[in-house]
Amino acid sequence: MEYFVNCNTATLAPYGTPLDRTKAAHLYRRLGFSASVQTIDQATGQNAGTLVDALVNQAIATAPLAAPAWANWTNANYPADDDQARQLRRAQISDWQLAYTNALLNNGLKDRLSFFWSNHFVTELAVYDCAAFLAEYTDCLQRNALGNFRTFVSEIGLTSAMLFYLDGAYNNGNRPNENYARELYELFTLGEGNRYDQTDIEETSKALTGYTDRGEVGCTKPAFNPERFNTDTKTIFGRTGNWGYDDVINILFEERADSIARFVCTKLYEFFVHPDSKREEYNPGGTYPVGHPQGIINALADTFLANNFEIAPVLRQLFKSEHFFDDTTIGVIIKSPFDLYLNLIKETGFAYNDDMLSQILNNCNLLGQTLFSPVDVAGWQRDRTWINTNFIIGRWLTCEMLIEDFWNSNTEQFRTFGIAAAGPNGAITNDPDEVARAIIDTLTPKGLLTPVDYSAAIDKFRAAYEPDMVYQNGSWNMNLPLAPQQVKDLLIHMASEPEFQLK
Repeated sequence: MEYFVNCNTATLAPYGTPLDRTKAAHLYRRLGFSASVQTIDQATGQNAGTLVDALVNQAIATAPLAAPAWANWTNANYPADDDQARQLRRAQISDWQLAYTNALLNNGLKDRLSFFWSNHFVTELAVYDCAAFLAEYTDCLQRNALGNFRTFVSEIGLTSAMLFYLDGAYNNGNRPNENYARELYELFTLGEGNRYDQTDIEETSKALTGYTDRGEVGCTKPAFNPERFNTDTKTIFGRTGNWGYDDVINILFEERADSIARFVCTKLYEFFVHPDSKREEYNPGGTYPVGHPQGIINALADTFLANNFEIAPVLRQLFKSEHFFDDTTIGVIIKSPFDLYLNLIKETGFAYNDDMLSQILNNCNLLGQTLFSPVDVAGWQRDRTWINTNFIIGRWLTCEMLIEDFWNSNTEQFRTFGIAAAGPNGAITNDPDEVARAIIDTLTPKGLLTPVDYSAAIDKFRAAYEPDMVYQNGSWNMNLPLAPQQVKDLLIHMASEPEFQLK
């Protein structure tokens, strides 16, 4: 598969042309996990700015998942037997992963962003293995997904999941642990080696000490113990005092505001627009041509700073822009495993159940994307890493298995999807090529690359009725008995096409 170079030169000026189907589908694939044919139909012809505002407002208004009954459980709530306790925690975590995957399907931008932030403020379930900690962490991601980044940084560092994952729960005043201080700068706010040094890390680690009251290993949330806090004078980014946790956040955002803004806006750009931002070294006075990705990022960073690190204004500006809707941005991001399966569900409108979602979670795990457990503290690196030799074959086979599950559940939903994709004439047209092309174009950002590719896919769609002369005599339509099988055959073919792997 060709790797796309970022050739986008469009600006952040508002996109004024009414959305066509391709750009409407692009918006929903990037701001959520795609959308149904009916939703894309409704979006077609709308003003981009109006629709983006509605989607952002909806995301802001969407509440986090309701806290589960075990949200505040501690070790005392679990069986005394370690194996039984472990099994119960795993069952609770599995239930929560299902609930969150349902939220990914239904909450659009809200949980597209919370999912993004889970790969920014990384923790790993294997380290803390506590359902209550996971619920607390997820709640923090969802509440802050479109909120204030400064508040987000402050809150995420004190979640139990993060305190255990990056050793904050073991950061004693007389023996500071540098893990969280290092990642706070390197991965969460500034970028590797950008305007901090080892002394800043060491001094910051002292200021973050004290959150060490953690009880026995298991599900006791860490608490602050002033006796374990380092009371030495610390110098961070040139400022000296007896700093603590809140001081670290204040100093960071006051002394390195421009660097934080640019770092975060770069990550947002690479996630939502193009994985290639032509990143260059930090350059406070740097200027770039109009439409250059670095210039776009700088402008977004200015918006971020002007709005005191509120995330929503940055997203509104980006998603409404000519740059976001430029043709060069469409179909240039490789779907993650979650994108692969959830897009298929959303675009076809097929009914799903928890058993199917559990299988999707297992498939994602096999393909390198375990929910709430990225590969390491730097997170999934995305894009080309999703399609190595082993993963690409796994993507084809697991998509085929999922399509078979949908088929076994309800064959008629394949007919319903085919008719909907083909539009107003879907039920009555006698042109199989028209229906097949409509399905292909529904499932891909820009269709297939060549006429030969279309012909091969259409042949798959026609095969079930090829011997029966229905095409030749004009009697074929989507109400014939084998039409659902035709749609299924085309979907299985499409699942292994390169264009199906893109969003």
